[in-house]
Amino acid sequence: MRIVRFTTGEEPSYGVLTGDLDEYGQPGDDAVVVGLAGDPLYVGIKLLEKEYRLDDIRLLAPVLPRSKVVGIGRNYAAHAAELGNEVPSEPMMFLKPNTSVVGPGDVIRYPAQSSNVHYEGELAVVIGRICRDVPVEQATDVIHGYTIANDVTARDLQKADGQFTRAKGFDTFCPLGPWIETDLDPNDFAQGRRVQTFLNGDVVQDGTTADMIFDVPALVAHVSSVMTLLPGDVILTGTPEGVGPMEVGDEVEISIAGLGTLTNKVEARA
Repeated sequence: MRIVRFTTGEEPSYGVLTGDLDEYGQPGDDAVVVGLAGDPLYVGIKLLEKEYRLDDIRLLAPVLPRSKVVGIGRNYAAHAAELGNEVPSEPMMFLKPNTSVVGPGDVIRYPAQSSNVHYEGELAVVIGRICRDVPVEQATDVIHGYTIANDVTARDLQKADGQFTRAKGFDTFCPLGPWIETDLDPNDFAQGRRVQTFLNGDVVQDGTTADMIFDVPALVAHVSSVMTLLPGDVILTGTPEGVGPMEVGDEVEISIAGLGTLTNKVEARA
């Protein structure tokens, strides 16, 4: 099931996207959104009779994290190597504020403090219920679904600060979308789902989730052993090799097989 959050110009609503995706991860001409009675994280799936054409709505970030976005650094060996880092012996965690979240089609604002802002295409895990100390074998019980993320990073500030908060915490530095897919199993990602990032139409990242050092259940278990996770919290699972700079005016597309495509443009921050 593909859950979307959208607006018709009024208050945000939730719905279920119907139809198949094409080879580029885009909905077909027959796709419609069936309305839901409230946020399914809290009220469950309650379908309404109202339907919407995609041309008549604007998709928003499919989830607004209730408290936090937890990032995982260096979870692909080749990405760690391209930045001259060692592979960590356990998941390396950092936090992005929920104010960094934007949706598909929203702009990424390039801050004046940086001159080296990078894209990082990633699989994102959306938590479905309050949990703590989740065993690896029970991780699927607390996962609501999966979406796509761009873990935008001011690389020069990351190096200057020696930690990640400022470099990854600017407003608009966590695009999410275009929807949440609820019907996938973590084993699908362990077997390998293609992750691609396109910069102005050119492929700059082309990896597979099979190359993650720590898989989805291991990440859920590790993060929940440190902090309580709440419904709507998001875990970013790391990025494949090929990260690089974006400039004002660029367009970034991130595609993950079965999850669609997340597209955002870069503009200067006012």
